[in-house]
Formats: sequence, structure tokens, C-alpha cells
Amino acid sequence: MIYRLLFHRYIIMLLFIVNLFGTIYGYIWYGWQLEITPAVFLAFVPDSPTASLFFTIFLGLLLLGKRNGYIEALAIVSLFKYGIWAVVMNLLTLALNGTLSWQGYMLIASHLAMAIQGLLYAPLYKVKLQHLAVAAIVVLHNDIIDYVFDMMPIYGRLTADYSNEIGYFTFWLSIVSIIVGYIATQRKDKSVH
Repeated sequence: MIYRLLFHRYIIMLLFIVNLFGTIYGYIWYGWQLEITPAVFLAFVPDSPTASLFFTIFLGLLLLGKRNGYIEALAIVSLFKYGIWAVVMNLLTLALNGTLSWQGYMLIASHLAMAIQGLLYAPLYKVKLQHLAVAAIVVLHNDIIDYVFDMMPIYGRLTADYSNEIGYFTFWLSIVSIIVGYIATQRKDKSVH
């Protein structure tokens, strides 16, 4: 029943619009960090908006009756990874500072929704192992750019004081996200009831 509602064309159109505007807002949110980022690393800094961009493209293709396994694999893996990552970083910021701005709470809600929507639409993905392999390379390569070349998203004192620990956590979150993407897209019975 829930899948019938979620997979209805009007719901997909609504999600497309919401994700499109969320993606645009996400790139604007990263604006100040992109201004201080060397040009060679610009594509690797805005993690969450790029994840939602993959999902927005997936929804747009779905509405057009087209598919792309690479986009779908990048969507599920990166939505889960960066959705969970942002929730954890904002909760750690709250624990460290004892307070969190309204934007922090908004980021928790929106990023949790990112992770969940990526999983909810898994029955529609046409992802093969080669698609997941590319997604795995992309997210792990992004970890290297973020934590070896110091291009990680800046969360004030948290990333300044704990970048090594965050890098370690992020690497393992990437591994978990790849496994989640595999489980969600490679199960034998992908029929929607």
C-alpha cells in the first residue's frame, strides 16, 4: 500500500521538486566554503547537495521513463552516507556546544529524510554490481579528498578539533553505505507488493 502511494507519478513529481530545491539550497549553503576551495576540489566539497542531485536526476529520469544504473547507485549510496553523516555531525555539534541552531535541527530532519528516501525507492532501482562498484569508488575517493587533502565540510570547532576521528568514522560509514546499497539493490526478490 505504501509503495503504491510512494511510486505514484504525482508523489514522484512532488519529490522531484522538493529535492531540486533542496539541492539548490544545499549548493548555496556551501557557497562560502566553495569560495575558499581550490578549483581542482570544487566538485568534491558539496557532498549532500550532490547526493540529492543524483536522486533528483533519478526521479527526473523515472518521470521520463528512462533509467541509469550509475545514477541510481550513486543516489542510494551517497544519500545514505551523507544523510547519516550530517545527522551525526549535527548531534555531535549539539553535544560539544550544548546548543544547536534552528538550521542544525533543520539539517538533521532533512538529511535523515535524504537517507530514508534513498532506501524507500530502492525497489525501483535497476542497479548492477558494476554500478555499485563505481559508486563505491566515488564515495571512497571523496573520503580521500576530504580527509587527506582537508576538503571536508566545515562544522566549526567539531571538524577543527576532531578531523582525524571524523575521517575514520566517515570511511567506515562509506563502507556501511556501500553494503546497504548492495543489500537494498541486489536482493533476489525486488518485486513491489
